[in-house]
Amino acid sequence: MGYTLIIAEKPNAALKIAQSLAEDRPKTIEGEGGVKYYEFKRGGKKHVVVPAVGHLFSLKDTSKKGWDYPIFDYTWKPTYEINKKAEFAKRYLDNIRKVAKDADAFIISTDFDIEGSVIGFNVLKFACGTEKGKRMKFSTLTKQDIVEAYENAMPNLDYPQIESGLARHELDFLWGVNTSRALTLAVKKAGKKLSFYLLSAGRVQTPMLYFLSNKEKEIQAFKPDPFWQILTKIELTKKLIVESFHEEDKFWEKKKAETVFAKCKSKTAKVLSVEKKTYKQTPPHPFDLTTLQTESYRFFGWSPKQTTNIAQSLYEGGYISYPRTSSQKLPPQIGYASIMKALAGISVYTKLCNKLLAGALKPNEGEKTDAAHPAVFPTSEPPELAKLNGQQKKLYDLIVRRFLAAFAEPAERESVKVTFDISGERFPATGRRTVEAGWTEYYGKYSGTDELIFPSMKEGDTFKVKSAELLSKETTPPPRFSQGSIVKEMEKHNLGTKTTRAQILQTLYDRGYIEGKSIKVNDLGMRVASSMEKYVPDIVSEDLTRTFEQDMEAIEGGKKKREDVVNEAKKVMAKIAKEFKENEMKIGASLEKSILETKQKQSILGPCPNCGNNLKILWSPRTKKRFVGCGGYPKCRTGFPIPLVGMITATGKICEKCRTPIIQCWRKGKRPFNMCLDPKCETKADWGKPKEGVKDVRNIVADHEKTAKPKKAAKAKKTDSKGL
Repeated sequence: MGYTLIIAEKPNAALKIAQSLAEDRPKTIEGEGGVKYYEFKRGGKKHVVVPAVGHLFSLKDTSKKGWDYPIFDYTWKPTYEINKKAEFAKRYLDNIRKVAKDADAFIISTDFDIEGSVIGFNVLKFACGTEKGKRMKFSTLTKQDIVEAYENAMPNLDYPQIESGLARHELDFLWGVNTSRALTLAVKKAGKKLSFYLLSAGRVQTPMLYFLSNKEKEIQAFKPDPFWQILTKIELTKKLIVESFHEEDKFWEKKKAETVFAKCKSKTAKVLSVEKKTYKQTPPHPFDLTTLQTESYRFFGWSPKQTTNIAQSLYEGGYISYPRTSSQKLPPQIGYASIMKALAGISVYTKLCNKLLAGALKPNEGEKTDAAHPAVFPTSEPPELAKLNGQQKKLYDLIVRRFLAAFAEPAERESVKVTFDISGERFPATGRRTVEAGWTEYYGKYSGTDELIFPSMKEGDTFKVKSAELLSKETTPPPRFSQGSIVKEMEKHNLGTKTTRAQILQTLYDRGYIEGKSIKVNDLGMRVASSMEKYVPDIVSEDLTRTFEQDMEAIEGGKKKREDVVNEAKKVMAKIAKEFKENEMKIGASLEKSILETKQKQSILGPCPNCGNNLKILWSPRTKKRFVGCGGYPKCRTGFPIPLVGMITATGKICEKCRTPIIQCWRKGKRPFNMCLDPKCETKADWGKPKEGVKDVRNIVADHEKTAKPKKAAKAKKTDSKGL
């Protein structure tokens, strides 16, 4: 007798679904390669829940052209056959194939978004041998939502979303494989000092790089203008000294500034006027993914990719709703009261929840919507905080407080503008205080309200001037984007989707085109962008990217067919490939010098503590691993192990203890960390102790110590710094 096979996106989700739907305790079975799946009965019929592990199938070139372009022939293949790093996925695919043989009904319960739909469809088609099945739709992995999604499952797959997702994968493949090959081959054919250097481009990646390079050009072209300011410090009370700039703020003529400053000799500031104003601050909107990423960067310094990963882990635990959403809406169906009653069981939120439950519950929603999911919210199945790791606790607290704040009253604030007279010149100062805390009480430390409370003042009061100073300044260039602000800008320009933006940004870091938390496009990134703009302008076109995004939305809306959009994309790619071929030597020549300079610059980490020569990242032909060696080799044999994965950048700082350079280590989806080069430095004395955030670093260092002996470098070619 057959059974119903439910396909989940990941192992944690499979377990949650089984626990929620089983009439009794589900049976855990160890399948192929040790992959666990679950068996239970519901409504008298046997059900099996089996996990995937993300994308089990990916697109592969079938053109048989070798490493050439353009290619337009491709097919779906198991991901582990294409990417050696995905070898672990074979166990999951083999397990699904085996379990699917006796199934007579199928339900897709992957995440309800474009990527989840593609994952589920491909598993059903290529592993289960059918394209027919039901579709569960849920926004949380709580028992209530899962049961409801099962009982109200869509009778057919969500084909419009699947078709849109398949189109996106095809377009991204066409752009990624063809443009990356074109760039790499251009350098290989034109290069004199580089035989091979892998470069990459992409449908969204390259327009994004071009966008950032234009910002970099703006910063580099900026010419500062001098200006002057007059700053006074006025003592309002013995504990409060307020700073006040002259009402003109910036003086663009030095002589005028000096003339006014020369007048300000009085040691007394007289109050000319006092203006009070009260105003309301409305509560924040519920979190969509972009705002969650922005706030996480603001408070925790996390990259968008890191925030998404942590949020995903909370979602898979059933503690928050699906995070990849563009919605700022909280529909009543999620059960405001039940969520708050559950959160009240956590002592830190008890008082806040009970206070909200005493009144009417209506969230301050934003305008942004999402057809698939509501805004991010905590579920009615909160975690035991002790079981969360440090990062999960921080993000969960931020999400809970944002959720509660959205239901609170507006905050009432008061501003007091006081204008002082000093020697006939006017100096304003503004104080601020909270009259009614409103939503800021719920958002707590994240509310960012500043308090500068002035004592009671009236016209004619006098205060002591502690000092007066003439400041000479220059205008500053426009600020670079942070990893928090850039996702907002990408959304504004319709570059990528809510799901892909974090990965696109991470890819630019991984490819070595951008660097720093305050995003700077390096020489290589600038040269790639300028070469593409000059010779292959379609690749950097925001308009073209935006057009294809609109086309894929039209597919999802049933207004366009995938085949038509993909065929149009192939025509555009054929034109791009032709332009590449015509300009290969020019493109390659323009990039080679920049690549060499970038490699050289990125390889230098700082001075050797023993001889003063540069310490460089080198590649060992013997171990096939990177390490740090001294530029003074063979006279100086100083060497150190470094992390084997991730990007390494110099900080320009020296450790006070061991006198070796301090480097910054960047790893995919994780917060960068700093460390000195000497693994035996006393600053690492507590790395073996269980402490939040240290485990990963400790394991990395232990791994390096196995591959290189401190203070003695393996012989390596000085000009070879592969693997940066």
